[in-house]
Amino acid sequence: MSELTAAAADAHAQLGGVPQVPGASKPDPILVVDNIVRRFGGMTAVDVDHLEVQRGTITALIGPNGAGKTTFFNLITGFDKPTSAKRLVGGPPSAKTARWAFDGRTLGNTSASKVARSGMVRTFQLTKALSRMTVIDNMLLGARDQPGENMAAALIRPLWSKREKEIEAKADELLHRFKLHDKKEDLAGSLSGGQKKLLEMARALMSDPKMIMLDEPMAGVNPALTQSLLGHIRALRDEGTTVLFVEHDMHMVRHISDWVIVMAQGVIVAEGPAADVMSQQAVIDAYLGAHHDTDLGDDALLDDEAAMAELESEAEAEDAAEEARVDEALGKEHRP
Repeated sequence: MSELTAAAADAHAQLGGVPQVPGASKPDPILVVDNIVRRFGGMTAVDVDHLEVQRGTITALIGPNGAGKTTFFNLITGFDKPTSAKRLVGGPPSAKTARWAFDGRTLGNTSASKVARSGMVRTFQLTKALSRMTVIDNMLLGARDQPGENMAAALIRPLWSKREKEIEAKADELLHRFKLHDKKEDLAGSLSGGQKKLLEMARALMSDPKMIMLDEPMAGVNPALTQSLLGHIRALRDEGTTVLFVEHDMHMVRHISDWVIVMAQGVIVAEGPAADVMSQQAVIDAYLGAHHDTDLGDDALLDDEAAMAELESEAEAEDAAEEARVDEALGKEHRP
């Protein structure tokens, strides 16, 4: 492991005494989730009793396909709503209702826009760059507190011109940082998949988030940009931003995460530092399924190349299927 920065060392120190059990309490949690459940018909996609994310750390949320990771992201960021009450199997609704708080502020039943304004910003598995707008215009959309958006203020230039210059300067700085400045006047749709990931992350930072949530930041990224993305994620943590990310690349998870949370069938089954979590039987069972009786050896989950290749193949198939559904929906939307 490379030499730790002061921020990374502090994160490791704070998490050093945390029990490695699902739902473990953290010394300084920025996100606290209780009793969040989401059902689709008879299937329970998410059933999280308690979860805390430590402030100022890089936390990975991992699990096999269908574990409920993206659904969980959608719930706590206001893009989906939880099932109203948690039920015991075959029983009546319990008194436990879903609630979650970010930085001390309750966010249950809060819209996605208000969640973002509270300081919790997310990216998506399929990038949401506005393809027919330029890179710089995409960036400017991500800024907060734009007085020019007010109809009355928009008529009086001195009321918004100073703020506009500040926003443009910030966008320029971020585009330089993410090595996209040469593309600023290009249409976002002309960027490569990896560059779109960088743009989405840079745009998210325009709002100065306290926590950024990355949904599979490495999906579709070529190896040339992988190290750049890894460096940016570490830099966010080192600057004080909390990072929560979903990822299928176990080598990346082990390389940069301070803490790992494992989901399987919507439930948190394990927590802890990556090296420790990967060897837990619950995690091996969740990922390898029928292969769980195989002699896995030391650090087996990471070294079982066949199993990892199968997981990556499944993830790619899931991404392709979701992209096809989005394309079909957009096609229907534009048909006469």
